[in-house]
Amino acid sequence: MGVSTVLVMLAALFWGLSGGIGGVLMADGWDAFVVSFYRGAIGLLCVLVWLMLRPRGSGLANRRLWFWSAIAGVGVAGNFSFYFLSIAHGSVAVAATLMYCAPVFVYLVSFALKLESATALKWAAIAVVMLGVVLLTQIYDAGASGVTAIGVGAGLLSGLSYAIFIFGFKYAAPHGSPQAILAIAFAVLAIILILPGDADQAVAVLSTPDWPLFAALGVFGAGLSFVLYIIGLNHTAPAVASIVAMVEPVTAALFGVVVLNQDLAGPQILGMALILVTVTALSVHSSAARPPSYLSTG
Repeated sequence: MGVSTVLVMLAALFWGLSGGIGGVLMADGWDAFVVSFYRGAIGLLCVLVWLMLRPRGSGLANRRLWFWSAIAGVGVAGNFSFYFLSIAHGSVAVAATLMYCAPVFVYLVSFALKLESATALKWAAIAVVMLGVVLLTQIYDAGASGVTAIGVGAGLLSGLSYAIFIFGFKYAAPHGSPQAILAIAFAVLAIILILPGDADQAVAVLSTPDWPLFAALGVFGAGLSFVLYIIGLNHTAPAVASIVAMVEPVTAALFGVVVLNQDLAGPQILGMALILVTVTALSVHSSAARPPSYLSTG
């Protein structure tokens, strides 16, 4: 296993752990939007350091870079906040797996925009993912999984939001450096998430004993993880990155079960497996069909 693949794996591991850390914070009574805000704001500080160390070719004078990076910022703001809302109204394992459906949304948007051909195989894969969602959330047996309708909806919206981030990042990439794009995106996230969060809690974070958890969430869940992923992806085959990315939902699920004592029933485990295997296969197929691009694996 090469160093680049290890970097991608570490990024996925950190993203998986961030879901668990967020779950711990919300179990302590912290608002999901406050947790999301600090994850992005601390991530912004990390990315700004990267930008200062590597300022060349930033493209910050390019209007298109700002436009598409802002779109990416809206996407990552939705991704973080809906993800933590889904955890608050369900479980870490369910939320992480639903978010992992992001490549499916990328396909659906690509179909609508005529950027991707809609083949029978792709539709069949999407149908399998939807079956997995039904089993994972157990929507056929209300209350059986402990996941509310808000939890399911927020989990799917977190995946859709990540798809928006992928598109924004993809179209911004030709106009500037990854660190400049992420700096703008996280700045937009911070601006957006100031409003819905609990203002008193946002101030209280600065003096809370839980501060180390917030710091770890921001550094590992938004700052260091994105930097490692982008650097690693430059020298890792997209198909390999797609498979390695499965570390994220698996790590999050294990954290939820082991640390937070969140149980998974047999049908939920089957649903999770269907989603992870099918989405990974879709990502590998997509990566083999076109040239690599930043964050194309979801």
